[in-house]
Amino acid sequence: MTSSDSPDNAAETPETPAARTGVAAMDWAAASADHQYRAAVVDLLGALAYGELAAFERLAEDAKLAPTMADKAELAKMASAEFHHFERLRDRLAEIGEEPTQAMEPFVAAYDGFHKQTAPSDWLEGLVKAYVGDSIASDFYREVAARLDSDTRALVLAVLDDTGHGGFAVEKVRAAIDADPRVGGRLALWARRLMGEALSQSQRVVADRDALSTMLVGGVADGFDLAEVGRMFSRITEAHTKRMAALGLAA
Repeated sequence: MTSSDSPDNAAETPETPAARTGVAAMDWAAASADHQYRAAVVDLLGALAYGELAAFERLAEDAKLAPTMADKAELAKMASAEFHHFERLRDRLAEIGEEPTQAMEPFVAAYDGFHKQTAPSDWLEGLVKAYVGDSIASDFYREVAARLDSDTRALVLAVLDDTGHGGFAVEKVRAAIDADPRVGGRLALWARRLMGEALSQSQRVVADRDALSTMLVGGVADGFDLAEVGRMFSRITEAHTKRMAALGLAA
């Protein structure tokens, strides 16, 4: 996943290491004794793994739209980082006795559908999509990670590390708007569409996977209650607004 690591560009999470209790205070060996929790984590890792693989493919494709050789090389480097993240998730699934392809399969249609619905028409739309769309997903996974066992939490946070796309996208988009202010309006509409599509796809994925949805609403581990779900999406929306401002776009 790609997202800026700036405090202004990331959703705030309420959890601190000192506040962790229950499953969040356990390691994988202890937490995975709960079969429903294990199923939820396998779903989560499968979704993340296919997301990273799709991000790799998309960045490699977006490189074809890059206006300069230097820009192509930068996107190729980011694509390589995404593939490395995919490999870590794939290897972890295999390590815990799960077949990676089977774990990813339930999420292929959702991810592919999202990317089909939000195919960029040019270089700038591709940059905004990677920065805004991926960051929304990263914020969601960080929120969930706070409630996972220590081993899974560490892996999830590691693969959400910034690949450099955030700063690169901000620099290029702001330069384009400075050169032609009319670009800003078009990209702002595009970013709002991405926000809506990303949230809709996330909700559909969770709703389709019983173990994931049960974990999120508190039935497994230390999940969110319904009020906290609302606060979580408020934090994600606030972070999106800050990213839009960083790009020079109206939310």
